[in-house]
Order: sequence, then C-alpha cells, then structure tokens
Amino acid sequence: MTVRFCFARTLCLALALGAAGLAPALAQDDPAPPAKQQKKLPEAPAKLPKADRTKNLDFLFGALKAAPDEDSAKHVEARIWAIWLQTPSDTAALLMARAKAAVDAQKVDVAIKLLDAVIKLRPDYIEAWNRRATLYYMQNDYARSLADIREVLIREPRHFGALAGLGMIMQDVGDEKRALEAYRKALAINPHLEKIPDQVKALTEKVEGRDI
Repeated sequence: MTVRFCFARTLCLALALGAAGLAPALAQDDPAPPAKQQKKLPEAPAKLPKADRTKNLDFLFGALKAAPDEDSAKHVEARIWAIWLQTPSDTAALLMARAKAAVDAQKVDVAIKLLDAVIKLRPDYIEAWNRRATLYYMQNDYARSLADIREVLIREPRHFGALAGLGMIMQDVGDEKRALEAYRKALAINPHLEKIPDQVKALTEKVEGRDI
C-alpha cells in the first residue's frame, strides 16, 4: 500500500502497491470501490546479506504479531517493507527508481515496461511483481494484477500487502467470500492493518450473517 507501492484502498495503491506502498493505507471508510490514485513511493533502502534478510524477516513478522500497539506495529511494518524493497542487483535498483519516477510523473505505461524489465532480470524480486500488480490494478486490469499477486504470494506467502490487494480485487468484482478470506489472512499476519478490520466486520456480516 509512507503509503506503499503496495495495495491499499487510499491507493497507494500507488502501490503505490509498495512499502512503499505498492504497496498498499488500505481501505476507505465507505464500502465504495477504491479510487485509483497515486501516492509517493519511498526510495529503495540499503542492501542486506540474504541470510540476514531471511532471519530479519522471520524475527520482524513475529514482532509484528506481538506488537502491543499501533505505533510499534507501524515501526515493525516499515522495517519489513524496507527489506522487501532491497535488491542485490544495481541494475534492478536503477530500473525500480526509474519506474518510481515514471509513476510520480503519471506515466504508468512506462513504469510497467520498466517493471517488466526488472522482473525479466530478477524474477525472484518480489517487490517488482508487487508494484506491477498495483499498477495493473490502477488500470482496472484485474486479470494481470491477480497474476502478479499470485507470483508475490508464491515467493512470500506472508505478504500482507498483496493479500490485502487480493481482497480488494475480490471485493471489487463481487466475490465477497474470497475477499473476506484474503482480508483475514492479511490480518492474521499483520493485525494492525488500517481499515481492514472494518472490511472484515462488514463482509463477515454479509457472508456469514449476524450472530443471533
């Protein structure tokens, strides 16, 4: 869904879909479909050795679940996004920076082509898939967005931004059961996602009915 080049209902879904946000603020106060709007994305952080990256992510996801309050959770979440944004390839980092600049200039088609190049170069780089998924979402190209979300989740099943984005798409197309499922998975990983608890509550009532 800084709002990330991640999935988010206040789109950032400028990803805008990145921890940048493509990263994805996640939902609005009303049930209306998310407005496709662009948000500023953060710069890529410094690199970390792969072993440290894996260990750090495992630790941070544990800390995210145990966070005692929203401020603490946001701090941990920001560190997770920072790690996701890292890439060992200088070329990929340069292309990502150019893609970000293209999004800032509202040249989404150019940004997508740059992300295509990143994915071809580094198919293991999760955030390239995530950012492109958000851009496809912004273009209402749900099929391509869902395909990229699938690639993100294959590589990182704990990617709460991609799960939130999946929920948003399912909600937009009227599949409330699958939307609820995706939102619940996202919340199980990151209990402090903004607005998602409200979406879960509303969808639970629609899909499963009110408690008697």
